[in-house]
Amino acid sequence: MIEFVSRPHVAIIGGGPAGLAAAEVLSARGCAVSVAEQMPTMGRKLLMAGRGGLNLTHSETADLFAARYGAARPMMEAALSAFSPRDMVEWAQGLGQSCFTGSSGRIFPRAMKASPLLRAWLARLAGRGVRLLTRHRWEGWDEDGRLRVSGPGGSVCWRVDATVLALGGASWARLGATGAWRERLLASGIEVTPFAPANCGFVTAWSEGFRARFAGTPLRGVAVTLENGETVRGEAMVTDTGIEGGAIYALSAAIRDRIARTGGARILLDLRPSLDVADITTRIARVRTRESLSNTLRKALRLAPVSAALLREGAGGPPPRDPAALARLVKAVPVALLAPAALDRAISVAGGIAWSALDRNLMLRALPGVFAAGEMLDWEAPTGGFLLQGCMATGRMAGEGAWEWLRDSRHGLYPSAP
Repeated sequence: MIEFVSRPHVAIIGGGPAGLAAAEVLSARGCAVSVAEQMPTMGRKLLMAGRGGLNLTHSETADLFAARYGAARPMMEAALSAFSPRDMVEWAQGLGQSCFTGSSGRIFPRAMKASPLLRAWLARLAGRGVRLLTRHRWEGWDEDGRLRVSGPGGSVCWRVDATVLALGGASWARLGATGAWRERLLASGIEVTPFAPANCGFVTAWSEGFRARFAGTPLRGVAVTLENGETVRGEAMVTDTGIEGGAIYALSAAIRDRIARTGGARILLDLRPSLDVADITTRIARVRTRESLSNTLRKALRLAPVSAALLREGAGGPPPRDPAALARLVKAVPVALLAPAALDRAISVAGGIAWSALDRNLMLRALPGVFAAGEMLDWEAPTGGFLLQGCMATGRMAGEGAWEWLRDSRHGLYPSAP
């Protein structure tokens, strides 16, 4: 058993960005902090996110930024007001990671990697005395309310003054976010909204020939339009089971909800969004009629072979060769979406602990002294820096909430931090 007498002991369950953010706040307040992470290393999903360039946050205005969280905006806005995108940049710079803003408004560390930032972060926490315990799994509470934690040395019970749960959602289980905590909290009388994939791909009914030839092929510079008229320009990719990519992820919440309501959804792919139908018609008409469809699209529009195959899929057979009709199809290739891709393949999840189960400081109403943060909470946001910012902001909010609760519950025993 671990007990601290001279200062409050706070357990952080989960060593991802939300948990480490809470640990940073509480250690700065003078608390004894233990972070229990079930995986062999801390921040594994953060490292995965940084493989293509770590997108820390976004430079949008505060109002637009908060709107990215949809129905969860009121609580998320409170967290963001305490830890804003500007605060995120200053925090990274304080760890020796200078940042820059890309042309899309996304903000990155100049190193473009998560590993240097994570190493510096963990070193700072260790320097403050934070106990960083890997291969330690939370197993609930014992009959006396102590935390049960199993580690390399066996199962132990911790008597703590407060707890912050930051166990992640239910995507990318191999990185530690299994969602196994859901049943444990439900058994404690805490409302948890069912998980749903967010920022995900979708299943389609590709023909076998198309799937075999083009799975893994990118669709660059396309525009994707949902049936409600919402359009996003960006990248997509053909997969073995369907379609995914940035432009699809941006619409995934609306697509997912439409499938849930109606049993299916349809998107329209514009293969050349920079050209209108008239321009495309003129360019196609200049190509000799005896050319194959692939050659026609390559010569007229610089489209790759996957585009001709997509037109066949969308048309359900040979596409029209009349220039105007073909141009209209190029601008609006229909793709039927049958279901979201598997939850574990999603970048993030919707669902989680219901906001009604939490107080304003992210404490679980049914479990005084227990706080929750990060993807455990019922919010979702698009990629582009909004996910990491949300995790960090709620982690810090839970840390501040735990400190406030400790001070109130101990009647001022713990002085304010300097």
